[in-house]
Amino acid sequence: MGNSDQAPTGILGRFRLNGRVAIVTGASSGLGVAFAQALAEVGATVVLGARRVEKLQEVQRSITDAGGTAAVVQCDVSIPEDCHRLVSTAIKQFGRVDILVNNAGKGTAFPATRETPEQFREVIDVNLNGCYWMAQECGRVMKPGSSIVNVSSILGLTTAGLPQAAYAASKAGLIGLTRDLAQQWSGRKGIRVNALAPGFFPSEMSAQYPQSYVDSQMPRVLLSRMGEPVELASALIFLASDAASYVTGQTIVVDGGVTVT
Repeated sequence: MGNSDQAPTGILGRFRLNGRVAIVTGASSGLGVAFAQALAEVGATVVLGARRVEKLQEVQRSITDAGGTAAVVQCDVSIPEDCHRLVSTAIKQFGRVDILVNNAGKGTAFPATRETPEQFREVIDVNLNGCYWMAQECGRVMKPGSSIVNVSSILGLTTAGLPQAAYAASKAGLIGLTRDLAQQWSGRKGIRVNALAPGFFPSEMSAQYPQSYVDSQMPRVLLSRMGEPVELASALIFLASDAASYVTGQTIVVDGGVTVT
């Protein structure tokens, strides 16, 4: 069971997050918005972190207008001090952190022979290092029954026809980080650590792809379409909730079948 004030009952009850406090990084756009809204819909209080405060406030309003509770904290996850401030603010305002969704990320598409050290490091700093700083901060305050979900990518498992060395390396590293943190914390601290590996979903990143590229990848997708944010958010709720109380160290692939073709 989790560490909510009142343990859920029944199958559907295990998906509820009443009394839980969730932090979502990269919550200002795209999948981060879908994650935050889904967590709030099933009862969690949500702390929204990202660099763009105005965008975060829009997400906050969408949650509060629907009857939920959300707070906003400006945060650049590549800066450890920002990660500390995000988690400490959640503790000060709501008294606990039960769920971390490590969603903040960025991508580039530089050919490997021309990518500069600065360009490579910038992606690693956000996608991998930032997830580690956030997990460290949450791991220090989370109680048994808590859950960390790292948002990786199928590019940590396969290729996608674009020059994505930094992004692919960061997402593969995040899968390795997930396994190790699960090994360290699941038994000793009672903190489950899992990862999601999305395929093609609408996001700010995928919006930058040429339509010809997206079309060229569709034959690899067994379901012959891009995923909808709610389909990924549903998998997130499973991993975050007591429905997945016996699941840790795993990477759940949500890609419409790309990685089996």
